Amino acid sequence: MVSICIALIVDFILGDPYWFPHPVRLIGKYISMFQNLIKKMELKDMTLKFAGIVLTFTTVMLCFGVTYFILEISKSVSIYLYIVVNIFIMWTTIAAKCLASEGLKIYRILKQGNIVEARKQLSYIVGRDTENLNEKQIAKAVIETISENCSDGIIAPLFYLFIGGAPLAMAYKAVNTLDSMVGYKEGMFLNFGWASAKFDDIVNFIPARITGIMMVAAAFILRYDYKNSAIIFMKDRKKHSSPNSAHPEAAVAGALGIELGGTNYYFGKPVEKPTIGFNKEDLQVDYIKDSIKLMYGSYILSTAAFFVIKGVIISGISWW
Repeated sequence: MVSICIALIVDFILGDPYWFPHPVRLIGKYISMFQNLIKKMELKDMTLKFAGIVLTFTTVMLCFGVTYFILEISKSVSIYLYIVVNIFIMWTTIAAKCLASEGLKIYRILKQGNIVEARKQLSYIVGRDTENLNEKQIAKAVIETISENCSDGIIAPLFYLFIGGAPLAMAYKAVNTLDSMVGYKEGMFLNFGWASAKFDDIVNFIPARITGIMMVAAAFILRYDYKNSAIIFMKDRKKHSSPNSAHPEAAVAGALGIELGGTNYYFGKPVEKPTIGFNKEDLQVDYIKDSIKLMYGSYILSTAAFFVIKGVIISGISWW
């Protein structure tokens, strides 16, 4: 557990430097290579769905297996090398500093009044069309991204780190990357990305609910509207096509007294989504910083909870 602490501290200090050859990029290259191969084969319907199942299985197993064997090889060389490699891999699975930095970058650009640049930066972290968004729509998109990715990029990998260490956390990152790259519901991805999207729903089921609950708790500690956060969380946490995404978004929307969700454009086409929460106050750019505070609050609370639970389990096993 000490190694996990060090990995979290490293992420808090360094984040994900742009120059750093992050393992997720290697995962993305494998997925792209597989996808390009499938495109050339011009598969259809069920055959395409089967290919997507193969992609999901091989990507996850490769990530788990390669991570496991790297750790085993480093352990055979030196226990100190193993500790360093283990911390390094665990660091790459957590994205708290990166998520906060990207949100604050867009926040500062909006404060400077450069909406064109804000749209450009937003396009790097969301899938929706950004070229026609106004200031409030950009701020809302950033808040939604921070809320949802608090689960996907922080709490979920942390959850799997505590359960199965670096190999399981890296396997989770593979699932998350698969969903972001092929888990769409249009064109060839309707079949090819089916397995990735479904598996992502499964592995995020528990972490998303933990994140939503911890967001409400963080709202209480940080003196936001925790009562409204709890109400909106219970009322709107299932108002999304994904069974998981709305849980943290609902908690944040309630805590800040704003409305999230609604219709957005993807590839030039409108996609209608339910609204989450309601505007008690007009959505402001400054709420981006508030969402980051809630993100860090839920992160710290979840980490503490995981440490306590794992400590109790280890003590119980030792006692028996």
